[in-house]
Amino acid sequence: MPATPPPTPTSPPTSPLAPPPAQDPAVADRLAALRGPVPPRHHDARTIAALTANPGCARRAVLDAAGVDKRALAERIGFGPRFGQSPFAISRGNAFEKLVKADGGTTLLHLLRDQLGLDVPLDNQNPGSPGSGGEWLDLGTGEREERYRRTRDLVAAAARDQDAGPVLADHPLLKLEVGGRAAYVEPDLVAFRASSAAAPTVPWRWYLAEIKSFAMIDGRADPVKVAEAATQAAVYVLAFQALLADLGLPPELAATDVVLVCPRDFSNTPTAALVDVRRQLAAVRRQLDRLPRIGALLDGLDAGLTFDLAKDEDGEPVRGSAELGKAVAAVEARYAPECISRCDMAFYCRDEARATCSTDLLGRSVRDALGGVGTMRDVLALAGGEARGGDEAFDDDPDLAEAARLLSMARRARSEALEQAQARAAEAELRSREVAA
Repeated sequence: MPATPPPTPTSPPTSPLAPPPAQDPAVADRLAALRGPVPPRHHDARTIAALTANPGCARRAVLDAAGVDKRALAERIGFGPRFGQSPFAISRGNAFEKLVKADGGTTLLHLLRDQLGLDVPLDNQNPGSPGSGGEWLDLGTGEREERYRRTRDLVAAAARDQDAGPVLADHPLLKLEVGGRAAYVEPDLVAFRASSAAAPTVPWRWYLAEIKSFAMIDGRADPVKVAEAATQAAVYVLAFQALLADLGLPPELAATDVVLVCPRDFSNTPTAALVDVRRQLAAVRRQLDRLPRIGALLDGLDAGLTFDLAKDEDGEPVRGSAELGKAVAAVEARYAPECISRCDMAFYCRDEARATCSTDLLGRSVRDALGGVGTMRDVLALAGGEARGGDEAFDDDPDLAEAARLLSMARRARSEALEQAQARAAEAELRSREVAA
């Protein structure tokens, strides 16, 4: 491995990536009151990826920030999710992950060198004790802040030691700002240093690896699953860039090529591929920037609102389903059909959208094309010129007037197309009768 080191972490930060802000005690207390006296469910890459896919949904933002168990909440109000990973798939994934990590990551190191062409020494040195070598560094135990500090110290030590081997850190913990609050994310596998022939001018970079149990058949995997894995990996890369910036290191030292490790063909033999996540990284960064600050969302909620899922001494819920349903309805949602596969609250939100005839049911592209018209009743009324007493009532709302004009044109075009189709069908029927006669 080239011996030229990157800048040491003693220099001031040169990146626009800022470290997560200190948590506001007032916001923390309000979120705790929303959650009730139950352990919080913390953000992970999957929830952050789903949150950034629908940044306009205040309901999900509040529930995730408060650490509410959305699956349990949905079940309590009668809209439990009807999907989830099977126990068999979970067991298979855990077994495959253990196989990849066996013998201190030896299997992974061989994949990196032999299959991906990365320059990673096979002596697997432990950068936590430079030069000692031979150990797999496990960062998966301890409190979250302690694990983050150990991860940060590990990266700082490796940056100072130009002769250190690859960093193989099992389950490093990273920190990312989500809606103005710090969220911890944990990559599936490891962070390690390697150089690549594809970037000869860069001495080495940090790489993140993701282990997935879906198979690569003839070198190809399900594109939908790969896209989901790439989005989650982009969350990790963004968090790692924030860590490097906090240490005064260039964020570019974090490679935007993520190592995806999957079973090969129909066996359990690991295989690997580099997945470029630059597009997903830009999308996640942009969506996180668009997320409203959680404090601003909380200011719009009633002081007594709570999603308390606690039970009393007899095992009965403290809050009834009707009370919890009112609390959920008090937070605005932005439903989209894709939520069904991404959010535990999706079935409740879909039922709510149906009850109000919301244009959210039609999908994002249609909803956005309608220019902010909220319900399908309004859409039909605007198309017929019946809303608000006629077109002259739109003078004070140019956007709505434009929507009414376009919808009226679409309605007339549809009517004309139907009339022409009916005329052609009648003409064809008449000709067929003449031929038959």
